[in-house]
Amino acid sequence: MARYSRSNDWGFPRWRGYGSGRETTQVRICDRHGCEEPGDCPAPKSPNSPERWYFCATHAGEYNRGWNYFEGLSAEDAAAREAQETRDTSGYAEAKHYGWGGSGDGSRSRDEMRALDVLELESDADFDAVKLAWRRLAKANHPDVRPGDADAAVRFQAIQAAYEVLRAAEDRRTWRPS
Repeated sequence: MARYSRSNDWGFPRWRGYGSGRETTQVRICDRHGCEEPGDCPAPKSPNSPERWYFCATHAGEYNRGWNYFEGLSAEDAAAREAQETRDTSGYAEAKHYGWGGSGDGSRSRDEMRALDVLELESDADFDAVKLAWRRLAKANHPDVRPGDADAAVRFQAIQAAYEVLRAAEDRRTWRPS
């Protein structure tokens, strides 16, 4: 008479713990010569080829640093392919009205936060404070006030750009349809 042993899974194999199976698992070894690590990172052997290398994480990083997607293409073909792929992915562009969802305090976009940093303001500054800071910094760094100072000219341009970003954001917030 055969001895019957009862399992703990009550007929539901999903109740077993992970890794409790007894069958062997296939582990693919890294394709780099001499490496004994598991090769779990696929990488294409050549552009437009379905064949893949399988590298460990270390060798995949090494491979990716030297990868050139446009290798073997002329400059015109590379530009045409880049334009085609950009055209194909234009539907995935971020919608403008979701721009506030970037990093920031929740009410301002990342660009607005950078603009506030340029104007030396806190993240909760209102637009009147933005105007005052813009006028103060623009007067201090204006090329007419500091002729021949290249750093002041660069700072002045950054201040102008920051003000434009914040002004456009304020216009979007306060715009009301008629």
